[in-house]
Amino acid sequence: MIKRTNVTEIDAVTNPIGIHALVWTAEWNTRTALEAVARSKDAGFDLIELPLLNPDAIEIAEVRRSLERHKLDVRCSLGLRFDADISSSNRAIVVRGKELLKKALETTYDLGSTYLTGVTYSALGKYNQPPTVEGQMHMQESLAELADKAADLGVGIGMEVVNRYESNLINTASKALDILDLLGRPNLTVHLDTYHMHIEEVDFTQPILACGNRLGYVHIGESHRGYLGSGSIPFTQLFRALATIDYDGPITFESFSATSTAPELAGTLAVWRELWNDPYDLAVHARDYISSSLKQAHRANRLAEQFIQMKQSQPLS
Repeated sequence: MIKRTNVTEIDAVTNPIGIHALVWTAEWNTRTALEAVARSKDAGFDLIELPLLNPDAIEIAEVRRSLERHKLDVRCSLGLRFDADISSSNRAIVVRGKELLKKALETTYDLGSTYLTGVTYSALGKYNQPPTVEGQMHMQESLAELADKAADLGVGIGMEVVNRYESNLINTASKALDILDLLGRPNLTVHLDTYHMHIEEVDFTQPILACGNRLGYVHIGESHRGYLGSGSIPFTQLFRALATIDYDGPITFESFSATSTAPELAGTLAVWRELWNDPYDLAVHARDYISSSLKQAHRANRLAEQFIQMKQSQPLS
């Protein structure tokens, strides 16, 4: 059911607005994690997304103390490696993938986070062939097992829908929903990302409406990974759709630029261009853009509802 937003409530729309830690740093260790936490808070964000590609890279207790001191919420993410891929047909590779996910889940919990997301179902990278039947079965079994372990810890698991060059398994919201229906784990939700939607989806409305309350996380990124509003993403359509389903979860800004991205990740994501060089200016712009877009979307939806109600109440001539 769609919640009706009163005009007086519009300016109080309070989705947590987050930022990916790698906007701030190309390195990833305890020192840079602490800097990212402090800078995210200073830039006015409610939440930081911490990457767990290597869960042992940070001192968990120290980072958690910093999060608590800055009163900053946290979500965690990762993408699996090809040598640790739960969608592989090779059992040994699947086992390594399950171990990496288990470690990431434990780190998520120890950091005080309630959500682990990303490409949790396959390697993050370009496959040269479609998924095998055996590989898909391995993925389903492994993801169900992860979701059950996460439920015991009170943690949700997201499946980030990414484009065909970063996974061969889940490229559309529809495919992600099929997996949710198949596995039937209530703590397993869809994670949509505007950068990937721009490549794979037919529009920015239907996928969001289809997800409804099974949408657990949203990444906001421009078509070229630069400043929001400077590319070709139809953000007005996106935010109107989020307002329509009354999405109240996190909306996290993600952006990459050549000199501020670690070489290994830059190669995986094909980040070759320098789209920005001042992360603080980029971040503050993104925070303000998301906040104002949310308010405008709720206001536009409310005005549309009022117009429909007015037309319906007019007597027929």
